[in-house]
Amino acid sequence: MSHPTIPLSLDELRELSLWTADCAEQALPVFEAVAPDDRRPRDAIEAVREFGAGGNRTKAIRTGAFGALKAAGEMVDPAAEAAARAAVGAAGSAYLHPFAAATQVKHIVAAAQYAAYALELVSGEQADGDAVIRWAIERVPVTVREVLARYPDGSAGRGRLGELHRRLESALRQPSTS
Repeated sequence: MSHPTIPLSLDELRELSLWTADCAEQALPVFEAVAPDDRRPRDAIEAVREFGAGGNRTKAIRTGAFGALKAAGEMVDPAAEAAARAAVGAAGSAYLHPFAAATQVKHIVAAAQYAAYALELVSGEQADGDAVIRWAIERVPVTVREVLARYPDGSAGRGRLGELHRRLESALRQPSTS
């Protein structure tokens, strides 16, 4: 199936990457509490942050994403796994494709969605996940909202992760109040 392409600049990807790195960092302490010597999620976030700050999209971002994904797969603790997946989401944001496909929306929302889920799993309180979603919405650059608006509605999935995705995506599709 062929999808139309969406205009997407390197500067827009950089802004998205910085925001997703900020979102994923919210959950990094959850991962590091379980695996203090495992730098893979941190390395993924640092690599995408370097790109967001003006660096090139290098192999280090993909390597960081795959490392964080492997770390997630090795976790027995579901909160630590979700925190590592937030780092994967941040690194993946640098590779948002300019195809008008619902599957691409995950590159925009995954870091915040998984960070929220990780913090909620630690406390057992949905309010903690909701707080991360609010935090992400309050700090989202207008550019990220504009990029998301070019894509069709995402594929949220089921369960609490799907609910977090839907809430975040819906809020980001609303006009900015600032």
